[in-house]
Amino acid sequence: MFNSDNLSINENNHLTIGTHDTVALAKEYGTPLYVLDEDLMRKHCRDYKEAIDKYYSGNGLILFASKALCTMYTANLAESEGLGADVVSGGELYTLYKAAFPMDKVFFHGNNKTQSEIELAIHCGVGHIVVDNKYELDLLNDIAKEKGIIQKILFRIKPGIDAHTHDFVKTGQIDSKFGVALENGEAFEIHKYATTLSNIQVDGVHCHIGSQIFEFEPFCEAAKVMMNFIADLKAKLSLKIKILNLGGGFGIKYDSTDDPLTPAEYIKKTAEAVKKVAMERNIDLPYLVFEPGRSIVAPAGITLYTVGGVKEIENVRTYVSVDGGMGDNPRYILYGAKYSAVVANNAGAKPIAPVTIAGKCCESGDLIQENIMMPEIKVGDTLAILATGAYNYSMASNYNRIPRPPIVAVKGNEKKVIVKRETYDDIIRNDVL
Repeated sequence: MFNSDNLSINENNHLTIGTHDTVALAKEYGTPLYVLDEDLMRKHCRDYKEAIDKYYSGNGLILFASKALCTMYTANLAESEGLGADVVSGGELYTLYKAAFPMDKVFFHGNNKTQSEIELAIHCGVGHIVVDNKYELDLLNDIAKEKGIIQKILFRIKPGIDAHTHDFVKTGQIDSKFGVALENGEAFEIHKYATTLSNIQVDGVHCHIGSQIFEFEPFCEAAKVMMNFIADLKAKLSLKIKILNLGGGFGIKYDSTDDPLTPAEYIKKTAEAVKKVAMERNIDLPYLVFEPGRSIVAPAGITLYTVGGVKEIENVRTYVSVDGGMGDNPRYILYGAKYSAVVANNAGAKPIAPVTIAGKCCESGDLIQENIMMPEIKVGDTLAILATGAYNYSMASNYNRIPRPPIVAVKGNEKKVIVKRETYDDIIRNDVL
């Protein structure tokens, strides 16, 4: 019935997450409320780690996507499960640094890293910086020289793979703001240039072909393209690439139409493709890195709201208004993102009619879902939006000066606030009269 095994219905007909009654959580902590199932997140971490151990002899690393859900608590959780992390900003990097995350297992991404961010990365001892372009490469070399270090890097490569996904989250083709392209020779030339720089050590290559992908074939094709490029670098430049970071983009189940593969299926097939090219081109197997992104944390999270109004417009639509919206979940207005919804206090009820779930912001586009089939909904009901563990809190804003919700982590019978609810004083903290 639900899109994740950690969700169920108890004897009160209430939605549960793990062992916890969501209606009780909403009453105790208020709404809107992000809830994170730590047990499920840990399971996903282990599933990926076990897959790379089994299908690639442990010669690799799984990275936790900080941009999906960056908190000190989730950083510590990922580290405790043996994961590394990828970061895309100084803020994410600083969060991990303050959480005492092992910096040698951090990969720093971004298409326009500022000088201050690069300096912070070097100060923190980031293991690898994923360089996007020649300007950044020169800037990084200058800063590294000034600091008296040799910085290890990967280059972000556009492998030219069509991932059959939403245009806004398709990042592997040549027309992308990310990385350097293979097909026009740009990628080869920047590697050649990097070998002349005194304070740069090229350790690897990286690609990312998109997000919310349900087939393994695009990943296998990307692996083949990247491995052949690695072989070409060795043959033409005598440059030995140690690390192949194949990014991620593994799809998750947002609604009943989604049918994602398991971590084992993704990694098994991709590892086979890597090994095949390594044998054909007579090159060493690289250290293999994956960035599963949302698939580790998205299914482990839900968002709880309280219904404040039900407005029926005859022959048009029915609006169900909740006490959150685009401030805590902007993904529908950005991408048209799909979600499943449950009346948490009447979780077993069958859908009877389409409704549009609307937020409270002063924007007509502030919607969470449109024309979604739901049971009867009444004012005061608790509404749960599922699979919101990724890109909800991390993309949240204070639009209309609405405080952002807290995050409560549940683990077994325990529960803990890992991010506090913002207050109005937090909203005005940086204002100057």
